[in-house]
Amino acid sequence: MLGAPKANVKVDTFDVFDGARPSYAAFQPHATRSPDGRLWFANQNVMQMIDPNHLEMNALPPPVHIEQIVADRVNYSAGDQNNLPALTRNLEIDYTALSFVVPQKVRFRYRLENHDPGWQEPGTRRQAFYSGLRPGKYRFHVIACNNDGVWNEEGAILDFSIAPMWYQTTSFRILCFVSFVIIGSILYRIRVQQVAKAIGVRFDERLSERTRMARELHDTFIQTIQGSKLVVDDGLEEPLDPEKMRRALGQVSGWLEQAIEEGRAALNSLRSSTTLKNELAPALRRAAEGGVVPDGMTVSVSVIGDARELHPIVRDELYRIGNEAIQNAKTHSHGSRLSIDLTYGHDLTFHVGDNGVGIDPDYAIGGKEGHHGLQGMRERAARIQGRLTILSSTESGTDISVIVPGSVSFLNPDTGIFSWLRNAYRRVIRNRDPF
Repeated sequence: MLGAPKANVKVDTFDVFDGARPSYAAFQPHATRSPDGRLWFANQNVMQMIDPNHLEMNALPPPVHIEQIVADRVNYSAGDQNNLPALTRNLEIDYTALSFVVPQKVRFRYRLENHDPGWQEPGTRRQAFYSGLRPGKYRFHVIACNNDGVWNEEGAILDFSIAPMWYQTTSFRILCFVSFVIIGSILYRIRVQQVAKAIGVRFDERLSERTRMARELHDTFIQTIQGSKLVVDDGLEEPLDPEKMRRALGQVSGWLEQAIEEGRAALNSLRSSTTLKNELAPALRRAAEGGVVPDGMTVSVSVIGDARELHPIVRDELYRIGNEAIQNAKTHSHGSRLSIDLTYGHDLTFHVGDNGVGIDPDYAIGGKEGHHGLQGMRERAARIQGRLTILSSTESGTDISVIVPGSVSFLNPDTGIFSWLRNAYRRVIRNRDPF
């Protein structure tokens, strides 16, 4: 249109279905317009005329009908319940529309709800094809327009469903989930039992070692002390004999020196440990406050949570890790504060921190030549399946923490789902309470 280059122009096309007889030869037809407004077209075979002022329009929308469903080459009537069998792979839906003017120009649109994202444009095709539909309920909606583009928006609707196989049902999924939870719980308990058994074996080894040391103390150290007592008693029988008294004192001095060496050897093999009772926190306090405490250093020991019975091996290894960390802080940190925290929760957490000068990064990674303190701490933590973390800086000091799983630490671990929920509830309440 002149003056409106962006305007939409409505174009009607007439073909053989409308009575037009086009020429298929390489010939450009002649066209003209008569004074009464009719258009004339002439080609090499025929002359044709159309009157734009007297065109008849088909205003009747075509009725739409769904004929049948073909599922895996089996025909189903569209009026049945339309419950298709399980594992239906290929699906064909046949539909049509009634138009007696130009039925060849009827066009369709269809959509399968819960599957197609929008309307599909098959043109004049009267079949819809689907493959690999999942089990469930579906609704097929098809609409059509006549030769003049008048749409039947209501169209036709077909509801059908595809039955699931036994392994596609919701009950089977629930059963699989429950089975997975049960099997996972069983495997977890088996693993806990394996870990407990391994810890038990180590405990038996440690117990046998202590029994051996006790026997050695009895057979050497105590016997030496007892022999020294007999020598002293023998010398006291004749206190006025200086020669005999001198020999007795010399022999006692030699035996006492031997007893000291034997006792030191036995104690070094056992090293320092906790008491026979489950008193890890008091033992750590004694280790911190005993010996030489640097001037100006304050020591604090805190226990968070309810103290629980610890496995003897875990208790001993944690004490030795803590004692090493405490002695290092007292000797090398030059700090004014030493804090020791023991937390009883789902897991056992042990923490030693100071505000001193920190550890040289090279020493923290590889240890100091000739010293095995940090390496020994890592080995002890690994022996009880603990996770050792060492953080150090010149501004904030050194922070050493060990986290041991509750299934390994405690003699009666909380491994059930209800215990986990109870601990989670306690953590939520504690976080929500500002005081």
